[in-house]
Amino acid sequence: MALDDKEGDISEVNKNLYPQLEPYSSGFLKVSDIHSIYWEQSGNPNGHPVVFLHGGPGGGTSPSNRKFFDPDFYRIILFDQRGAGKSTPHACLEENTTWDLIADIEKLREHLEVPEWQVFGGSWGSTLALAYSQSHPDKVTGLVLRGIFLLRKKEIDWFYEGGAAAIFPDAWEPFRDLIPESERGCFLEAYHKRLNSDDKETQLAAAKAWTTWEMMTAHLIPNEDNIKRGDDDNFSLAFARVENHYFMNKGFLPSDSFLLDNIDKIRHIKCTIVQGRYDVVCPMMSAWDLHKAWPEADFKVVLNAGHSANEPGISAELVAANEMLKRHYQGK
Repeated sequence: MALDDKEGDISEVNKNLYPQLEPYSSGFLKVSDIHSIYWEQSGNPNGHPVVFLHGGPGGGTSPSNRKFFDPDFYRIILFDQRGAGKSTPHACLEENTTWDLIADIEKLREHLEVPEWQVFGGSWGSTLALAYSQSHPDKVTGLVLRGIFLLRKKEIDWFYEGGAAAIFPDAWEPFRDLIPESERGCFLEAYHKRLNSDDKETQLAAAKAWTTWEMMTAHLIPNEDNIKRGDDDNFSLAFARVENHYFMNKGFLPSDSFLLDNIDKIRHIKCTIVQGRYDVVCPMMSAWDLHKAWPEADFKVVLNAGHSANEPGISAELVAANEMLKRHYQGK
């Protein structure tokens, strides 16, 4: 159901990020013989639970992710997915699939004794949010999705096989030039070979090039701080290795249109979709396809934004979407 007028005029809703806050609890949860995931909670311990699903995959969470949520109302739960952020082992691809992550989300929910929760995710986080909610619709009170990524072949090809290069040829050249001409028929495979090389320097060079390409294209106006993340060996290795692993395996989804084909399972859940009009990483075609398949969801196109959740227009709509769900939970 769309968020409609009877639940308040959105113009009256707060759209400003909340102040930075610190977690009141954190820990590690052993989710398999290999993996332990980092989790944290901030905000109101007795508030409405919301779980934040980060992007990449492999991106990890950051303290600023807490600022989208009213800390007086929400019990804000962040965690780093397998191989990402503070989770261990770092950049590990073994036992690392979409279905493993969905199982981890359920293990974390049970560990924290959360009966049901709101799910918030952008980019790959939107992919995982859709897959999780379609697997466990009874555990989801609401959805906020940003920069929609459905992990279809045409989306991967657009970003990694030369489509987005038409808009960012300057950023594309270093990504392209790391790969010999003889291997440029499939950049995904060429990078896979290097990101899984036995030579650490080869891995790192590929990881930096892969990560920098995405960081240079994520904002409407390039963001220097974001681009510098490509120089961080620790971040870029997890980001590039885990992303490439998932994309090589088509997100471990059974079919190209899997997430669109299963919208009926979550059609009843209140949802807001936020999409930057000039998103080059996850172009608007995917958000549009999701909107057409799920017209009941509220659909917000931000006219002056690209991909990043940290662009002002996008962060404003994300905060507003949480505020509207807050009103819904309060019965206002």
